[in-house]
Amino acid sequence: MQFLDDSLHPENQDKVVITTAPYGPEWMPEDFPEDIPVTMEEQIQKAVDCYDAGATVLHLHVRELDGKGSKRLSKFNELIAGVRAAVPDMIIQVGGSISFAPESDGEAAKWLSDDTRHMLAELEPKPDQVTVAINTTQMNIMELLYPEYLEGTSLSNPAFMAAYSEMTVPAGPAWVEEHLRRLQASGIQPHFQLTGMHALETLERLVRKGAYKGPLNLTWIGIGGGFDGPNPFNFFNFVHRAPDGCTLTAESLLKNVLPFNMMAMAMGLHPRCGIEDTIIDQHGKRMTSVQQIQQCVRVAHELGREIATGKEAREIYRIGVQYETIDETLAANGMAPNRPAGVKNLPLRAA
Repeated sequence: MQFLDDSLHPENQDKVVITTAPYGPEWMPEDFPEDIPVTMEEQIQKAVDCYDAGATVLHLHVRELDGKGSKRLSKFNELIAGVRAAVPDMIIQVGGSISFAPESDGEAAKWLSDDTRHMLAELEPKPDQVTVAINTTQMNIMELLYPEYLEGTSLSNPAFMAAYSEMTVPAGPAWVEEHLRRLQASGIQPHFQLTGMHALETLERLVRKGAYKGPLNLTWIGIGGGFDGPNPFNFFNFVHRAPDGCTLTAESLLKNVLPFNMMAMAMGLHPRCGIEDTIIDQHGKRMTSVQQIQQCVRVAHELGREIATGKEAREIYRIGVQYETIDETLAANGMAPNRPAGVKNLPLRAA
């Protein structure tokens, strides 16, 4: 991204698009009963409360009545439909780490492992976005979930700790290309969740060969454990290398969430918050998703930035937009054109 002398002036920055992740699938309801919704009505109401507080992007996961994360396609469809009816302008972003499970013995024989993950493209009603990881990587969230913050929660259980330490995000090249093909065919925008510079470079190669032709909405994830760590230099290097025409959101964990959100908003970028990222404030006290959104709103206003409405967020994210050609995609995302055969020393962004 290029920064000019006046790039930090709020009048030259987009309005702030706040993403909220209020469902916190790594926590059990007893870990924060005041703020973890379980029934379908509670989960829909949580989206409404977050939207009313100022969040315009909902990072969506679903729970069963026993409090565990759902793998049922029907439950996702139900929650998406409920949120769409309650807050129609909110951007619904389904967390792409989910894989579905058959709901009957008759379905089981039809499903292959990759197909269960690709079924995110078959959700109905369709979400606006599905998050997409690039490159298979370790996702050991326990590396930065310090013991003093886990005491008395479900994640202090050694079995849970072991399971979350060994998580991986499978996103190999063949799967990613097929997943992007299916999402684009369904009119669902991928939101790319990137673990560091290597993932950004791979995504650029996919764009340059035409595997993806659409807007680049990116989230940099500084959670460690196989992803970039929460070092500002990692974040700034990523910002420096990100295409000029992308949107970029910061994501981190626990007490790192607020500092990275403040840095992002100061630079004209966007924050993500909610109990999936932190259930505590800077003093270690419980903090709800709505309180975190309200905090982002206060910080944004102190910086002179306005909060995007749902309709404005859709324009900033270019929801519903796809491009016809590689060249159009590169130009729309502020990327240098591919090198024509035989051309040397091609200037960046040459016509």
